[in-house]
Amino acid sequence: MLPAIINRRSIRKYKSIDVPKPMIEEILQSGMLAPSSKNRQPWKFIVVTGSAKKDMLAVMGRGLEREKEYPLLPESAQYLSSAENTLEIMEQAPIIIFISNSVGIDIHASLNPEERINEICNAQSIGAAIENMVLTATELGLGSLWICDTYFAYKELCASLNVDGELFAAMAVGYADETPFARPRKDVIEWRD
Repeated sequence: MLPAIINRRSIRKYKSIDVPKPMIEEILQSGMLAPSSKNRQPWKFIVVTGSAKKDMLAVMGRGLEREKEYPLLPESAQYLSSAENTLEIMEQAPIIIFISNSVGIDIHASLNPEERINEICNAQSIGAAIENMVLTATELGLGSLWICDTYFAYKELCASLNVDGELFAAMAVGYADETPFARPRKDVIEWRD
């Protein structure tokens, strides 16, 4: 597993080569095997390819346009151009996997402390599932990109995907057409005796 962790990169350029379905199934299986808080397994995976992917990206494009006029994330407007770039990356990748929190509470809802803790625990669980998936993609010789820019088109994507719960993230998967260098990591370890 350590080589996959060391070699994993966020891939933003993909080759126009189809990914065999058994490889995608293995990636999905690794996500389903992730640990989860209280064994809730709160994830759901929606795999889009071909014309379904084209339709979904058109929906995301419309959401990005709406975000310019009626923002869901007004304090993140400076990142909207990055989301437009992400849409171009998603167009290149042959597979997009949308990940939802099937027991998620509406992002506009006020939460009591217990609900907030459940949402945090579910987010950790889904993060573990996505990490399993990107590492499995790496082990299979595929590139991937963990995508959160979907929040800029949140309403549109949730409606179009008919998401159970709340849309959490997306993941682009395909054969990498770049070999980026590892980015430096922060020194964040503190030892206490």
